[in-house]
Amino acid sequence: MSEGIRFREALGDAMAEEMRRDPDVFVIGEDVAVFQGSFKVTEGLLEEFGERRVVDSPISENSLVGLGVGAAMSGLRPVVELMTVNFALLALDQIVNHAAAIPYMFNGQVKVPLVIRMPGGGGHQLGPTHSHSFEALFLQIPGLLVACPSTPADAKGMLKAAIRDDNPVIFIEHESLYGMRGEVPESEEVVNFGRAAIRREGSDVTIVGILKMAHVAEEAARILAEDHGIEAEVIDPRTLRPLDLDTILDSVRKTNRAVIVEEGWPHGGVGANLSTLITEQAFDHMDAPIQRVTGADVPMPYSKRLEQAAIPHAGSVVEAALATMEGAR
Repeated sequence: MSEGIRFREALGDAMAEEMRRDPDVFVIGEDVAVFQGSFKVTEGLLEEFGERRVVDSPISENSLVGLGVGAAMSGLRPVVELMTVNFALLALDQIVNHAAAIPYMFNGQVKVPLVIRMPGGGGHQLGPTHSHSFEALFLQIPGLLVACPSTPADAKGMLKAAIRDDNPVIFIEHESLYGMRGEVPESEEVVNFGRAAIRREGSDVTIVGILKMAHVAEEAARILAEDHGIEAEVIDPRTLRPLDLDTILDSVRKTNRAVIVEEGWPHGGVGANLSTLITEQAFDHMDAPIQRVTGADVPMPYSKRLEQAAIPHAGSVVEAALATMEGAR
């Protein structure tokens, strides 16, 4: 059986297919052309499409994203690659005050079909300025769509959907997933935003995992089943805006327990938001308090041992799930 293609290859295939389909699509970023991307996601694009559609930019994120906003307003469909999610902080004015707000300020007369791709997440000893998880930051901003794929198939299908969307999309990729292999449909399928994926069926506790944490949640579910006889249902939201809250609530109403896993910080995080939404809309179905498993409340350490201690692992998720089951068996 084929091992499929790597996550990074799936992203590259998505861009290539959309660039062949639509001449208005172009890619711009630091080292995306000649060097073929810091993580080799844009490998082969310059050779096929040329320097007018695969553009190496100066090292200036605010200028780069600003150019993308202007190009999108003019009718093009730019895919902007930022070298890391932390560097998006240099372009927050362009992202928040321009990309997200312009369609609203112009009463829908102007669209901003812009995709901003950015890798994030820890585990590679790149220090705090290259390793953070800012999903919650972008989640808060109305006008932005936020995509968080966790498999090669979703990486390809969701990036194609993002490029075709008329709204600005923050497309977050976990650095640890770039080398992951998986089966990807050969057809040019898109994965529609706002549809969560149930990665594992279960009846005892719901575990929601974001990005790499979707895989950590699956590993924890396997341990819970094999070692404790507990069947966990694992849900991968895939997009945070729009959020498929119905799938999460349906699962929680079935299992009566919830654990939310994210690599981001605990205060004001994705898990805090989901926990509130679940409590507001499914409180009467809960048999135990919601458990949250997050990254440590510190800048990401450089030391390998400290970095690993700052990132959630399956053992912590298992402990959280067992805590929700206390008194149930």
